[in-house]
Amino acid sequence: MRILVAVLAFLVAAPLPAQQVRATRILVDKSEHAMYVFSGEQRVATYPAGFGANRTGHKQQEGDRRTPEGKYVLDYKNAGSAFYRSIHVSYPNDADRAAAKRRGVPPSSAIMVHGQPNDPAMAQRVRDYPSPDWTDGCIALSNADMAALWEMVRVPVPIEISP
Repeated sequence: MRILVAVLAFLVAAPLPAQQVRATRILVDKSEHAMYVFSGEQRVATYPAGFGANRTGHKQQEGDRRTPEGKYVLDYKNAGSAFYRSIHVSYPNDADRAAAKRRGVPPSSAIMVHGQPNDPAMAQRVRDYPSPDWTDGCIALSNADMAALWEMVRVPVPIEISP
């Protein structure tokens, strides 16, 4: 009986393989160039991340090359992206749309977490770019990190992006 209890205790305490871990929330810290993935209260992954080429500040409008800041949701996956997989960020929210409307500009809508470009010429330009912040406002990961995140995310998952 003790052996059975010990085996059961080991199985309960043993970490799950990465493909079985489910993300329950994601925190992105632009100042640290990092994405933190949580399952419950436990941080299960940390990934280096790149952002919009104009990294400072919250996204104001389409084309400003900024990554949004605030609380959003990863709401759908796109396996057929121009990048190695992508997961959509629910930007703009109501406040973002209202702020853009007051300024008379479009807020943008195609903010994603994605891997590297699939097009070899574009991938080379990204490798040659002098900064990890090369996107038009998305959150970029390595392909390996994107593959791991893809397996952990079952949409919807909350994502918070901080300055």
